[in-house]
Amino acid sequence: MTEHKEDNKRTEAQMRSSAELVVDTCFSVQDGDVVTIITDNRRSEEADMVATVVSERGGWPIVMNNDTQVRRCLQDTLFPMTPPRNLHQAMISSDEIIIMTNLEWANRFAHVSAVKLSCLANARIGSVEEGFGTWPISISDIEKTIGNARDAIAKLEGARQVRVTSPGGTDVLVSIEERPALEVVPRKERGAMMGPVPLWGEVAYAAVENRTEGKIVVDGNMLGIGVPTNVETPITWQIEAGRYQAIEGGAEARKLRDTVRGVEGADIVGEFAFGTSDFAPYGSPSEKGRKGTVHFALGDNENCYPGGQNVSKLHLDGVVHNATLEIVDTGEFILKDGEWQL
Repeated sequence: MTEHKEDNKRTEAQMRSSAELVVDTCFSVQDGDVVTIITDNRRSEEADMVATVVSERGGWPIVMNNDTQVRRCLQDTLFPMTPPRNLHQAMISSDEIIIMTNLEWANRFAHVSAVKLSCLANARIGSVEEGFGTWPISISDIEKTIGNARDAIAKLEGARQVRVTSPGGTDVLVSIEERPALEVVPRKERGAMMGPVPLWGEVAYAAVENRTEGKIVVDGNMLGIGVPTNVETPITWQIEAGRYQAIEGGAEARKLRDTVRGVEGADIVGEFAFGTSDFAPYGSPSEKGRKGTVHFALGDNENCYPGGQNVSKLHLDGVVHNATLEIVDTGEFILKDGEWQL
């Protein structure tokens, strides 16, 4: 109910300002570009405003409403995320793909082959975060988020292993040996991996599939179990040789166990990543892009992450708050108790 009240307060000028930030800064739409805008019923008004600005820039926007698949995927985590072939073809034929749907769905959609093929076709692709028309962010803020990501990537160059701890009980070693960094920032480049805009910033790695060891305690957002904000009871993953041996906690942990049980490749920690933005809000899927958080994913890392070898139809992220992130090789820190160290 609150969300709709806030939506009603947005003026046309505020909507246009957000649309211009998306079109001009985040996606750099040019004259003649073919743009596919994927939306759902709830965000169709926002998608129409973005389409209007794309047209004014000389682009060719097509708005595709995928509400039915979005709703079914959110109701059933195992419902296929793969888009129908008409949407698939539109994506791989586009210069830009702007996704304006439920953000959890968009984050899970990032791990389908259509996204990978769109990147290989040199498209710009990303999802648009909640809060359209109300974002407290500037172009200079976006540049700071990008700079943070690049500083961290430089610090981690050549690193073999990291350790993540947290007050919630996380204590895990992750190998990133010979795994290049994936930069996921709000200014989209051609061929770059999909990620949210404009508040988000992230550095991600394909965790070496058989070398993650320890305990991961998810106390923030957890995808795939119907939790729109943060978990009520922390979910503990006990990891040995890269695979979970137990998923412990309350009702949300049981839901996660039920979701991943029997799904090929969903028992492997496929991703290690951390946020680089001061603006991504806590309490939603966007918090994965916030400074001070680290997130891990069970499942696929082959579609998105350089060097990733694990194939799965699931990719479910869990967030650790107030993390400490240490480069084991050097003893240097990216984060200490949630505070940025670079």
